[in-house]
Amino acid sequence: MQVTVTDTSTDNAETPPPPPPATISFEGKFGKNPLADAGFGAMCRRLPSVLLHTARMAWAVDRPGVVLLLACQLLTGTAAAVVLTFTAQAMTHILGTGTVSERLHAALPALIVVTAAAAIGRVSGALSSYADGRITPLLMTEADVALVTAVCRVESSAYGEDGFADRQEAAEIGVTRTRLMVQDAQRFMSALIRMIAASGVVTTLHPLLLPLLLLAVLPAGAGAVLSARVDYETHYLNLGDRNVRSMMRWWATYSRFGDEVRANGMTGYLTYWYRALSDRIDQRTLTAAPRMLHITLGAGALGGTFLLCTWSTLAWLAATGRIALPVAATAVIAVQTTLAALSQFVIHGAALFHTSLYLADMRSFLDMAQERAPRRGESAIPERVDQIRLDEVVFQYPGKEEPAVAGVSLTLRRGEILAVVGENGSGKSTLTKLITGILLADKGRVLWDDIDLAQADPDAVWNRTALVPQNFACWPLRARENITLGQPRTHDDGPVWDVVDAVGMREAIERLPQRLDTLLAKELWGGAELSGGQWQRLACGRVLYRETPLLILDEPTSQMDARGEHAIFLEIKRIAAERMTIVVTHQLENTKLADRILVMDQGRVIEQGTYEDLANAGGLFAELVSLSQDR
Repeated sequence: MQVTVTDTSTDNAETPPPPPPATISFEGKFGKNPLADAGFGAMCRRLPSVLLHTARMAWAVDRPGVVLLLACQLLTGTAAAVVLTFTAQAMTHILGTGTVSERLHAALPALIVVTAAAAIGRVSGALSSYADGRITPLLMTEADVALVTAVCRVESSAYGEDGFADRQEAAEIGVTRTRLMVQDAQRFMSALIRMIAASGVVTTLHPLLLPLLLLAVLPAGAGAVLSARVDYETHYLNLGDRNVRSMMRWWATYSRFGDEVRANGMTGYLTYWYRALSDRIDQRTLTAAPRMLHITLGAGALGGTFLLCTWSTLAWLAATGRIALPVAATAVIAVQTTLAALSQFVIHGAALFHTSLYLADMRSFLDMAQERAPRRGESAIPERVDQIRLDEVVFQYPGKEEPAVAGVSLTLRRGEILAVVGENGSGKSTLTKLITGILLADKGRVLWDDIDLAQADPDAVWNRTALVPQNFACWPLRARENITLGQPRTHDDGPVWDVVDAVGMREAIERLPQRLDTLLAKELWGGAELSGGQWQRLACGRVLYRETPLLILDEPTSQMDARGEHAIFLEIKRIAAERMTIVVTHQLENTKLADRILVMDQGRVIEQGTYEDLANAGGLFAELVSLSQDR
């Protein structure tokens, strides 16, 4: 792609093309396709465990449906065996001696049984589809909820671990494939039962026919499984790029960022970037196509050769009188039925194996998430907390060379407002995450009234915490739930309106179409939108509503006007006596309300004291104050 512009300094100067998307490559244990060294036998041995796992999951969500499905499978297989057996009897009479009417009359009972068995098979097939329709939606819901729950419950530090996001993306695909799991298993088992029934009949006709039929179908099975392996290999190579593309797609198309995209002229680049990444994904897929073709052609040629041998053998047996003509006619039907059952067995077995690859990714991620779920202890946190103490706390993010917090000791007491300041990357937000137990210290301790957060029930800690993060969420919920976060204290809205008044949002809420019941998502029908400052006021309202012992506000007024900022800080001062309050801010004038100011640099506390003390101390805080006034 070539882009040229006219520059004021150089006429017709050629600008460089936009950079292509970064190449995503991984190292370590998550950088290798788990099936790269798996042989054909190992893949085939996987099927019984997949069936067992499918049965367990289905049994957990709908036991009557599973019983119905299994009963229908057995009934279908029995009906298939009856059809073949009585077809053989009917053929013996029809192709025997006597008049046509005598032969038809003799064959009539067998034909009636064949008709009844065929009808039963059709009915059982319909009931199987009904059972599948019952089980599959429940399984998809369980898988989806399990994934969302797992991601929400992992330790916060897990998000930064190598491979976490990509394993999550792979698990998402496993969730979507769950809808095929029962269907593939049901069809596989149905084909298996019909194959066993038909094989028994074929074997009784002549023992040589079954081995030839197996040889005719096995190449197709091997080809289908190998094709599935190639498909999954391509999927694995594209995993990182698909993950990045899906994230960029959301950012590029989200209406909240539309102004920035347009005003900064990013539309062309984003389209180019998205196309370039999509082309790279498509190229890997197209590269795999010749391999798939070679596998399909090879399996088809080999299978066709063996099938020709099967029919030639049957013709030779009939021509040489080794089997009677009625038996030969029955053998034609039995061979066709067995061949169809074998083919379905192979096709659906390969499909089941293919689906299992993605479900294995999902199970692997859920197991990993279970391992990374908080396992800290069961100590309860009292409703009233008088002191929080940090003793030489150290925390280092995965993959970083230096700790984000390096040996911080601090005591915070009830009734105190603590302001935390420092330059970007100094460790302010990480410190608040350690105080709330969102992150656990690598070294040192965080104590709430002598209770170590490493030994405390995390839910008990977070029930005593209220946090406005720097990047707060604009939830697509009603205005009421954006304040209560789904945790109402009473059945009436009195406490909600109190908070709305405290953050100066009554007029704005009353102008909404449904007031507190208005959905705050303009992308959805009937939804409304708030300004950035109004959203931030609601975020502050959430923490005021919670009435917890610990209140943390990270840049709480960065998008507010002066009136909104004044209202928020007045409310913080009003309620400060009953809680510990931490305000993280770059607006140094706001730190005047604090009883104490902490100044951080490179993960360490380098100064602390009152505003007046630090402003006149000649340290980093004084320098930052001077810079803020030199405008």
